Amino acid sequence: MKGIAHFATGIALATFFPPVAQQAAQGGLLPVLGGVAGILPDTLDFKFARYFERYDAEVDPQAQNQDPQAMVERVVAAMREAYDSGRPRSIMLRTIRLGPDLWRQYSIRFDPAAGDVTVRIGPLVNSGQVPYPGSEPAQKAEVRLPVGVPMVHTYDSENKVDIFSGPSFRFERRGDRLYILFLDWHRRWSHSLTLALLLGLAAGLLLGRWAGLVAGLGYAGHVLEDQMGHMGSNLFWPLTRQRTPGLHLLRSGDAIPNFLTVWTSLALILFNLDRFAEKPLLPVLPYLLAALGLPWLVLGGLYLCRRLRQREPPEKLHQGDMVAEGEEVELA
Repeated sequence: MKGIAHFATGIALATFFPPVAQQAAQGGLLPVLGGVAGILPDTLDFKFARYFERYDAEVDPQAQNQDPQAMVERVVAAMREAYDSGRPRSIMLRTIRLGPDLWRQYSIRFDPAAGDVTVRIGPLVNSGQVPYPGSEPAQKAEVRLPVGVPMVHTYDSENKVDIFSGPSFRFERRGDRLYILFLDWHRRWSHSLTLALLLGLAAGLLLGRWAGLVAGLGYAGHVLEDQMGHMGSNLFWPLTRQRTPGLHLLRSGDAIPNFLTVWTSLALILFNLDRFAEKPLLPVLPYLLAALGLPWLVLGGLYLCRRLRQREPPEKLHQGDMVAEGEEVELA
């Protein structure tokens, strides 16, 4: 789910408790705490944890003089080392920053069918990722190098590296194949129901029991919503070390599930504020049918039909989950 969906869910969950809803109706901001807790897991990942991730190797075009040969050799060496040793290896792709608003774009493509990796040096771009005409390098800009091992890469387009921070990959041997994983550090310890409980206890001790309940539920709501997708989460860290696979019901970047989540949250917020008021005005059954039943029937049915028509390999859907979340946070 996108950040706005998690935020809305956290607020909606908070309004199910009469004291919280009544306080909100009088201008209180306690439900907002649920929204803030709802976006906290991704904030911890993308604004904190990613910067403490350790990498076994890196592609640094500045140090390697923007030489595609040296860059692709660096990537392939890490892949072969992971395959030969049986130990996972991770690599960070650094960006090429040339000025306050000037970057050199490059791309990397993993091609399992051909068994090779390609690095291509691209044009100059600004912070809006708009290329400057005629800025393609004059010298040899593309190098392809065979890996020599069977690969599984679950994201089917090339990865462009240009502004801000670059992506990371993890190479992991499973059986006789080498898996190429994108943003492997995401949803490790941060997406944990154990952390939701601890956050609720801490907020309760500092701000009162209702604040603790609101914060804990907002955090847990984010984790459980993400579990509807393909990537999954490490639900009980630190008791567990691996992600629990998701339910494969949706993808984080899909527009309809995100819209329905925000719409449903807003409808429930309004409903709860009304039903806990001194004189409720909304007719319960007609409101729920119109505000929730009809949108879910129409848009949910449309989404299901699209999914059935556009069947994709589970691994590609899993990788799409990661890519969508990475794009979400960068745009935020």
